[in-house]
Amino acid sequence: MTKQITRENLTQLAAKASESPRLRTNLNLHPDVNDPVQRLAVTMDKESYVRIHRHPHTWELLSTLTGRLVVLIYNSAGQITDRLVLGEETRTLEIPAGVWHSAIALDNGSTFLEIKQGPYVPVPEEDTFPGSPAEGDDKSQATMAWYLTAKVGDTVKF
Repeated sequence: MTKQITRENLTQLAAKASESPRLRTNLNLHPDVNDPVQRLAVTMDKESYVRIHRHPHTWELLSTLTGRLVVLIYNSAGQITDRLVLGEETRTLEIPAGVWHSAIALDNGSTFLEIKQGPYVPVPEEDTFPGSPAEGDDKSQATMAWYLTAKVGDTVKF
């Protein structure tokens, strides 16, 4: 049986994301969390917070399907080394394993295809950037506002 991401799926994902406590949701194309290749469509609203993190065990491929997403890449000192807007000049981005990154949607219902090596591993605390606010922390809103204006050369301040 073929697996597809249709316009109807995208509409349903946008509605589901807006009702989710985290303001994001996903549609898995892989059969389960142990699959060696994780393939999913992720939909985010503008207020969905993505903490600065890394995946030491895998690269991560992101490709926009709808909307726009700012992706920030950091060095180990927390300085931004790259700022990309997926859905504008860049459509697809591969982040190497172990690279610090964060993202914020510029449009509600922004959806991207994410592909990375499995099995699924939740991001442990040691793979979140030191000092970065956790989801639900009062400082996360200020961090998201900073994501929107941050540019290459800026350094994170919490």
